[in-house]
Amino acid sequence: MAYTIAVAGKGGVGKTTLCGLMVQYLCDKRKTPVLAVDADANSNLNEVLGVDVDMTLGDVREEVARAENSVNNPIPASMSKADYTEIMFNRCLVEEDDYDLLVMGRTQGKGCYCFVNGLLQTQLAKLTPNYKYLVVDNEAGMEHISRGILPKVDTMILVSDCSRRGIQAVGRIAKLVKECNLNPKKTGLIINRAPEGKLNDGIKEEIEIQGLTLIGVVPQDTDVYEYDCEGKPTTQLPKDSPVRKALYEILDGLEIC
Repeated sequence: MAYTIAVAGKGGVGKTTLCGLMVQYLCDKRKTPVLAVDADANSNLNEVLGVDVDMTLGDVREEVARAENSVNNPIPASMSKADYTEIMFNRCLVEEDDYDLLVMGRTQGKGCYCFVNGLLQTQLAKLTPNYKYLVVDNEAGMEHISRGILPKVDTMILVSDCSRRGIQAVGRIAKLVKECNLNPKKTGLIINRAPEGKLNDGIKEEIEIQGLTLIGVVPQDTDVYEYDCEGKPTTQLPKDSPVRKALYEILDGLEIC
């Protein structure tokens, strides 16, 4: 079973950027193959990695859920709904040299999605044994993990910016992790976009109040902003980039490889 790293935090703290660099870190360490899963409703991990996505699992869920009541049912009469769904799920997998990307996407329609969510869980269970590492970019609610769709979590990385609200948000996520009995082997907090890579006393105090374990600080870097403005994948940051160097040192310390 793949070693699973889940990344979570409130929106806008840069967790997707760090998640993409984690995938790059594993590739640089030759810990491949890696399956990257974008489970954030605001899906943009593919942009950080520099790959195109034509179809998401959410798109498939929507199509299958509507199929039975549709005049133009896309599922052939000779094919079961489960078989059709599995074929379409396979088409959602974006294959690269060292890693593959799966974008879950979000569900827009109404009604019960228990059947297709069950198939999604089965599909991921089939996929994960084929990879050494699974890296999951979650939204704050961690819906896909809390529903048990992902098999397990080995390392939970919480990401926040230098704000009390950000720290409080990951504090709530940490509590959710315990409530869901995920029992990760390691859980740690990364503070992202820290001015000059330093934390003030107020943030240190809030981290202590929330009972979080700080595993590292990533400095503010204008290159990340420039790459985003130019539409360049963040994974192309130079090896001496402050962000990349800081994150790689944190991951080395976690000994996930």
